[in-house]
Amino acid sequence: MGETTMPNPFETTLAAVFLRRQTELLAHKESLKQIAHKAVFVNGSMFSMFNMVASKIPLDRVPALARALETDPGFLMRLELEQAVGKTASVAVLEVFGTPTTINERA
Repeated sequence: MGETTMPNPFETTLAAVFLRRQTELLAHKESLKQIAHKAVFVNGSMFSMFNMVASKIPLDRVPALARALETDPGFLMRLELEQAVGKTASVAVLEVFGTPTTINERA
């Protein structure tokens, strides 16, 4: 019998796609280990696990991760919120607490 792998429910989320793209864009100047260090992850393999979308990114890591990925924290928070609680729940949370604004939107 062949080994079967379970499908990853987070693989196609906007957050996962964005994280993969940002790490690819930064690959010319920083390794995943360097990005993980900047994002205050314990080691590169933990970040790699998230980057390969094996798990959700914890919401409390969004600000540091945004800095490490050279992206706006408000934008990344919106993506991660949807991944963390689902599209319907994230809409409800944003309706109650307001939408995080990006640096550009505040300007």
